[in-house]
Amino acid sequence: MAGFRFLHLIRPFMAVLPEIAAPERKVPFRQKVLWTAVTLFIFLVCSQVPLYGIMSSDSSDPLYWMRAILASNRGTLMELGITPVVTSGMFMQLLAGANLIEVDYSLKEDRSLFNGAQKLFAVLIAFGQATVSVMNGLYGPPSELGAGICLLLILQLVVAGVIVVLLDELLQKGYGLGSGISLFIATNVCETILWKALSPTTYNVGNGPEFEGALIALFHLLFTRSNKSRALKEAFYRQNLPNVMNLLATILVFGIIIYLQGFRVELPVKSSRFRGQRGTYPIKLFYTSNMPIMLQSALTSNMFMISQLVFNRFPDNILVRIFGTWTPYQGTSQMIASGGLAYYMSPPHSITEALLDPIHTVVYVTFMVTACALLSKTWIEVSGSSARDVAKQLKDQNMVMAGHRDASMYKELKRVIPTAAAFGGAVLGAVSVFADLIGAIGSGTGILLCTTIIYQYWEMFVKESMENSGDALAF
Repeated sequence: MAGFRFLHLIRPFMAVLPEIAAPERKVPFRQKVLWTAVTLFIFLVCSQVPLYGIMSSDSSDPLYWMRAILASNRGTLMELGITPVVTSGMFMQLLAGANLIEVDYSLKEDRSLFNGAQKLFAVLIAFGQATVSVMNGLYGPPSELGAGICLLLILQLVVAGVIVVLLDELLQKGYGLGSGISLFIATNVCETILWKALSPTTYNVGNGPEFEGALIALFHLLFTRSNKSRALKEAFYRQNLPNVMNLLATILVFGIIIYLQGFRVELPVKSSRFRGQRGTYPIKLFYTSNMPIMLQSALTSNMFMISQLVFNRFPDNILVRIFGTWTPYQGTSQMIASGGLAYYMSPPHSITEALLDPIHTVVYVTFMVTACALLSKTWIEVSGSSARDVAKQLKDQNMVMAGHRDASMYKELKRVIPTAAAFGGAVLGAVSVFADLIGAIGSGTGILLCTTIIYQYWEMFVKESMENSGDALAF
């Protein structure tokens, strides 16, 4: 019973870990929408409140390429974003799925202790990441900041991490719609896309002042340039700022993902108790939804952060250089991977760069497709959605597959579900790579997560509206 002994170690912390009480009755649809909006408002406020005590944030950002999908904002309370929560949840799910810890989800105490363990590890991860960031001079040299300010910065980041945990729990307990993690990711990516399209900020990149927003720049160039064809060409293809082609690429990727969401295999099922009661059990192409790309992002972001911080300390160490080497990007202070494993795990920045370094491109595509397929296949085993779990659920509901006995039903599910999970994960990885190569705004991974989350929310709204037609109409 080693697994239970591990969970019992969490008991002393349960008294101090904050918790959202489950609702005593079903929360009406309008209240769910209200709580979801309040949660989002708190997150957006925290994303704009700067950390107190920062001396400088001009140093290289180790999470620069991952900010949108980690729902984080540099130099604010949301510096760490959802990274601690996602990493903790992934770690605990993998431990439970691999039977390294024993969890009986039918027992209320085990469920409570397991959730408590996820919270505790999220806080510890937030503390670890905050300490590493502060000590490595992300906000200024620690010797100049002083011990008091360093401690205050760490405390702010840990408290912000606890706020994210509680906001996510608030929605997942049924007070709101979906999960906080999904809501924050979708909001951050949408915010990035809208800003790149409509930003009024001006930059001078050699051709006079230009608006950052692609759409505003398009109209500005058309109105101010006498050569309209040249103005259009510049608006569509300018290099150093978002252009109209980036926007069109983003819309194309959104369309592709929405189209692929409709692919599914519907297995005919019937009731073993009531004759004539039939239905279908849908198995979508994206059987594990966006989980493979979320897990891949969490793993990659943690690796990038560790690699860059270690490289800054020990740039000549051979093992560190194998892990990843980092150089400034186009004369800025921002560091990008230029060698080692980190380089081959990061996407090419353009089609031209992909063609100039085909080995990098091939390795990156292979890594993305393979990692997403394997993570998707692993996730069904640890999340209770494997063929065995689905067969048990159908059996508990007195449902059987039409034309199959109990034993053959499991075999049929085993034939379809792992294939759908692996192939769906591979397709997600491939679409993500395609989006990166064509220059979609917000990164391929970010758009994938955003689109699948928005689609899930749309399905949720439709379901809630059907169940609560009165509330939905009043809303």
